[in-house]
Amino acid sequence: MVPVAPPPARPLVIDTDPGIDDALAILLALASPEVDLRLVTTVHGNVELPQTTDNALRVLHLAGRSDVPVAAGAAESLVFPQPERAGHVHGVTGLGGVELPPSPAAVDPRPAVVALAELLLASDEPVTVAAIGPYTNVALLLATYPEAAERIDRLVLMGGSAGRGGNVTAAAEFNVWSDPEAAARVLGSTVPTVLVGLDVTLPTVLGEDGVARFAAAGPVGAAAAAILQQYLDHARTAYGTPGVVVHDALALTEVIVPGTLGTVRRDVVVDTGGGPSRGQTLVDRRSVSDAPTAVDVAETVDGPAAVEFLVDRLAGLAARVG
Repeated sequence: MVPVAPPPARPLVIDTDPGIDDALAILLALASPEVDLRLVTTVHGNVELPQTTDNALRVLHLAGRSDVPVAAGAAESLVFPQPERAGHVHGVTGLGGVELPPSPAAVDPRPAVVALAELLLASDEPVTVAAIGPYTNVALLLATYPEAAERIDRLVLMGGSAGRGGNVTAAAEFNVWSDPEAAARVLGSTVPTVLVGLDVTLPTVLGEDGVARFAAAGPVGAAAAAILQQYLDHARTAYGTPGVVVHDALALTEVIVPGTLGTVRRDVVVDTGGGPSRGQTLVDRRSVSDAPTAVDVAETVDGPAAVEFLVDRLAGLAARVG
């Protein structure tokens, strides 16, 4: 038999605010031959923008991929300042108190939106964009470079909740709550969009045994495990659970293997008012939508399989880089 060549890797951009689970998501993308990470753009969110940018550079360097450009984006939300960062979850610097070696690479001098637009317009094939922090950069791209946004093959967003309430308020998930006006613009666009929210991330829990597996595979795995320790400690204290929810890594799993999550096309609006439901994603689950602005909302997941995928890929990356 003639061997069948694997399909070419799909171009990928990650827009992110590292963040512990963001770091795992970046490592997962680098561990996966199905995608070709061509650019990382950073945004305010878990910590301040200069720190998220430095964290992205350090995580890429950890994996031996300092060649991937990093462009810094929005330092604040579109309209109102983000009320609070997430240092109590991710540590003051965002990586669980772990100081990774500094990257030899410099930050791309272009603003994130410019770098993203230029990559989209220059690409010979449509590009997947995974936005796993607040959606401020994506909203700015839609407003300032609509012709570039049309080149997005699929926009995969980590955020929101259809029926599980919020994780930063009773109503709102962190990424949407951080910039509801940006989320409203993005989720109201006609760009093909998948929303990976708390409905599927909360049931997907990485336990200490999984962390131990990639920790033993090499220095990259050991560093990832050390970063996760803050998350594990927070989960024990806040929720009494022995494992952690790795929200952003699940969104990247859907990027890498489309169809991992069960999705349904729904109409989604975002509460941008000033009341207690600000930042809530209002998902109309009464029927399937055929509106051009409808969103593919992730509603079902095989949690154990997704965790096994993450652990296996991170262990493989750690073994190769080590």
